[in-house]
Amino acid sequence: MLRTNYCEIDLDAIRHNVGVMRSHIAGGAKFLAVVKANAYGHGAVPVARAALEAGADMLAVAIPEEGVELRRAAIDAPILVLGGAELEAADAIVASRLTQVVFDEARIRALSAAGERLGMTAQVHLKLDTGMNRIGVRTPEEARALTALIDSLPGIELTGCFTHMATADEDDRAGTLAQIARFETLCAAIAQVHPAPITRHAANTACIFRYPQAHFDMVRGGIALYGYPPVPEAVGLRPAMRWVTRGVYVKTIAPGERVSYGGTFEAQRETRVMTVPVGYADGYSRGLSGKGCVLVRGHRAPILGRVCMDQVMVDVTDIPDAQVGDEVVLLGRQGEACIDAQELADWLGTISYEVLCSPSARVPRVHIHA
Repeated sequence: MLRTNYCEIDLDAIRHNVGVMRSHIAGGAKFLAVVKANAYGHGAVPVARAALEAGADMLAVAIPEEGVELRRAAIDAPILVLGGAELEAADAIVASRLTQVVFDEARIRALSAAGERLGMTAQVHLKLDTGMNRIGVRTPEEARALTALIDSLPGIELTGCFTHMATADEDDRAGTLAQIARFETLCAAIAQVHPAPITRHAANTACIFRYPQAHFDMVRGGIALYGYPPVPEAVGLRPAMRWVTRGVYVKTIAPGERVSYGGTFEAQRETRVMTVPVGYADGYSRGLSGKGCVLVRGHRAPILGRVCMDQVMVDVTDIPDAQVGDEVVLLGRQGEACIDAQELADWLGTISYEVLCSPSARVPRVHIHA
């Protein structure tokens, strides 16, 4: 690392958060850890290993490439690909022993053919759409037909079915209960054709804490794995990411001088300005311009003017000891002070998920055991 700009990932926090979620599981259901999108920006391989060490039974990714990455790291646990895969990816999916989501005839046939070619069995979960209106079969007739197709073909095996809740983290109990009921109806349709047990899962992170009736055979832990509660009931979590850099320059400007592109900030007093070597190319959003702040010596330093591609300027006038080389925290805790992903999200008008995924590839992840 040639510059101080990295995301520090606390793997003990990941393990702790798995334990918090598992303590809420009803009826002996299994726990699936969602490590898609590079584990929400935290580093897929180390996070996956930590989650498995803490008791996760399965992992989930969004695209086959993410599953292949885990296999290349010698992770042998079951891996579910949550998104639809292109037909040309079928051989790689089967060869990597990934469990693929299916919801149409073309993908089922492609995976079956790949299984036959490779002398292996493609394992699949049938996606059921109960109200998200994204991907998945919607009617009992569709569920029965695709189940029958899977069971009729060589080289493929139905091992699970699942749905995703659209509003479990909102004040929409009726909507979530309706989705659970539709899921049960579709599961019953599958069982009419395929009476052998399969893994049924419907609970996302919010449901883990709010809807034990949705736990079925397995639950899926996402945002809470990384320390952020999707609902108030999710207590006791520990954020795992801390984004750190250092100040590279400090100067004093006079009243009336302006800062950064467009001169959108004009000093009203003599102002000490620290330049921080992070910008929107690092994933530190330009939308934070004039809104956000960072931590320096345990105090908040407001952003002055526009965030640049590679640098941002902050006000350290009220932090008189601030100097070049001081640690600057963009996200996380510094002493008693803290800026978490939810606060950053509020400044940006988005959600904590997007903030956690934002640090770019040029920001190394450093995994620690706190």
